Amino acid sequence: MTHSSYSRENCRALSILGLSAVEASAALRLLRKDADASAEAVSRQIAEVSGVDACAAAGARLGLEKIVRVSPGTDSSSPAVICAAFRAIFGAVAVDSGNVDSAGDVFWKVHGGSAAAAAM
Repeated sequence: MTHSSYSRENCRALSILGLSAVEASAALRLLRKDADASAEAVSRQIAEVSGVDACAAAGARLGLEKIVRVSPGTDSSSPAVICAAFRAIFGAVAVDSGNVDSAGDVFWKVHGGSAAAAAM
C-alpha cells in the first residue's frame, strides 16, 4: 500500500471509494434494522464505523502501519495514514469485485467485532 506522501501513485482514490462503500453499507444496515431511523441516527452510525478513529483502530489491529509505504517525514502509525489504508482495502475489493456490496460485506467481516458494528 502506498500513502500519498510517498508517491503520486497511491491508494487515495481507493480510499475514497472504500469510504463511500462503508458509509453506504452502514446506512443500509441501520435502515434495514429500523426503516424509521432519523437522518441523525444514520449519520451517527456512519460516523461510528467509518470515522478516522474507528478505521485507524481496525487498521492497526490488521497491522497496516507495517505495510503502508510513506515518505521519511510521515508516521505510518498515525491514525490518518492507517485509516486511509484501511479504507483503501474496501475500495480495492469494490474495484476487484465490480460492486460496492462486496466491499461492504468484507468490511463487516473485518470490522464486525466492534461495539458500533455489533449494535447494527
